[in-house]
Amino acid sequence: MSKSVLVVEDEDSIALALDFLLRRRGYMLDRVKSGEDALKSIHEAAPDLILLDVMLPGCSGYEVCRSVRSDPACKDVKILMMTAKGGQIEQRKCLSMGADAFVAKPFSTVHLTDTVDRLLCGEPA
Repeated sequence: MSKSVLVVEDEDSIALALDFLLRRRGYMLDRVKSGEDALKSIHEAAPDLILLDVMLPGCSGYEVCRSVRSDPACKDVKILMMTAKGGQIEQRKCLSMGADAFVAKPFSTVHLTDTVDRLLCGEPA
C-alpha cells in the first residue's frame, strides 16, 4: 500500500513541484492551503506524513504541528516542516515543537525526496 502525504502549502508553484516529485516516487498526495484546512484533513484521515509549511494564512505551521503532536490519535504521523527562514534557530524551533525533520526553502529536490523516503520508509528509496 502506498504511503499518504498531506502537503500543506499555500504557494501553488511549490505545491505543484512537490506533487510532481512525490507522486513520481509512488506516494499518494493530498494538498491543502491553510492551517485550518490541514487540521481538518489530518483528523478526517491521518496521513503517514505531513509536509508542512511554517508560514500559512490563518493558523501557522507551528500551530498545526503543536496540535498534531498533542493528539494521541496522530502519534505515528510524521511531520516534515519547510520554511524560507532556513536558519539554525528556525530549525531548532521546528524540531523542538515535534517536527521529525526540517527542510529550508528553496530546497534541493534530492534532499527533500531523501528526507521524505527516510521518514516514510526508514531509508532513501
